Amino acid sequence: MGKPKKTNVQQNKNIALDKQITAGKVAKQKGKSKFHLRAEEQTVLDSKSSNKILNAAKKQQLEVEAEEDFPPLGAPVKRAVKFNLSSGINVEDEKVNVTENDFYEELDINAEDAAAFERFQNPTEGKRTVKLSELIMEKIAEKQADIHTQLTDDGSLKIEDLDPRVKEMYEGVRDVMKRYRSGKVPKAFKIIPKLRNWEQILFLTEPHNWSAAGLFQGTRIFASVLSQGMAQRFYNLVLLPRIRDDLSEYKRLNMHLYNALRKALFKPAAFMKGIILPLLESGDCTLREAIIFGSVVARSTIPVLHSSACLLKICEMGYTGANSIFIRIFLDKRYALPYRVVDAAVFHFLRFEIDRREMPVLWHQAFLTFVQRYKNDISSEQKEALLNLLKKQQHPKLTPEIRRELLAGHCRDVEMMEAEGEANAMRPPAELIPNDFDDFEDDGEELDVPDDMMDDL
Repeated sequence: MGKPKKTNVQQNKNIALDKQITAGKVAKQKGKSKFHLRAEEQTVLDSKSSNKILNAAKKQQLEVEAEEDFPPLGAPVKRAVKFNLSSGINVEDEKVNVTENDFYEELDINAEDAAAFERFQNPTEGKRTVKLSELIMEKIAEKQADIHTQLTDDGSLKIEDLDPRVKEMYEGVRDVMKRYRSGKVPKAFKIIPKLRNWEQILFLTEPHNWSAAGLFQGTRIFASVLSQGMAQRFYNLVLLPRIRDDLSEYKRLNMHLYNALRKALFKPAAFMKGIILPLLESGDCTLREAIIFGSVVARSTIPVLHSSACLLKICEMGYTGANSIFIRIFLDKRYALPYRVVDAAVFHFLRFEIDRREMPVLWHQAFLTFVQRYKNDISSEQKEALLNLLKKQQHPKLTPEIRRELLAGHCRDVEMMEAEGEANAMRPPAELIPNDFDDFEDDGEELDVPDDMMDDL
């Protein structure tokens, strides 16, 4: 057992116990009190402590608001849904726009070149008058018609009926994405690409009414979660029409939409099939659109296979001025292109040998870029055909430069013949190569083998 603690009682044998109790001399406190209030210790908090308190309070408030805004499916849904979007708004990014003038210097385009570009557009298509909302509804109607015509059994596939609570929740998400500027997006929006009927849920949020920052966040999420095929549908149905409408209306592109295009390159195959090729196949791609879309390709790193396939498709298309811009951009990336793509580019230029129209300077610039980068990858026959093309399609400044590059190049078939000749020169004559081991004569001499090696054998 431990020693008993001594109480702080004054021992005085001459004073009676009752008098000691009445005097209050039993177990007195010694010293000052050990417990103090925070206000007594420090009247003002330092900045570090106050920041911790404010951050903790803000985090708790956000958690409470998230639970109120998006309740679980089993809980009763409130009719009045409020979203706090007042915090963290950055208005500076909304004022930054991207125009085609930012990239004119890179392509060396003046007013005359722009006028010539318009002459080579597809005249049958005319100007674009279809809005994004009309295009989305048209695509939905076509998809539903395909489903009903391809399936004979009506019960095998049906459009899912949404729960009213889910529909109301995503209507709230729609209101958020309309006014979104910065910060976190709703969790219900992040799970859309993981759903089986993600397209049906997506159209409930009305993507054509999203803000520019909201479309950037949507592109970032969908590009990272969806597969190549599904991301291609998102790019073609939502991203491409929205950017073209924005350029057509404001004559410039919001910085958030430009960053959305760069994020879309996370899926390069979907970007080429869902944005670049449909844009050029439409036949009404303007000079402004071609320059801005092309700048995204020029400033990004793209795998060679995807770029080669896209360049091959562009060379096989009907010619418009936008084609020359993209051909020049892809050639300037200095890829080691397959011979099939190089041959397609050669045939693309040779098609205009019998064209009586005066080709725009964009065409001559793309031609010059091709011969500068790949003059050693063409055959001798293609070289002669391109030199004959220069007699039909001429430019006062660019044609002499193209001819000089072609004459200075070494054709691939000539290099292959020279390499074969060098390999043959290094081989010994055929009469010095024995046909069989029997050709070696035995002179009858014995080999001197040590005795220890013979024992091992």
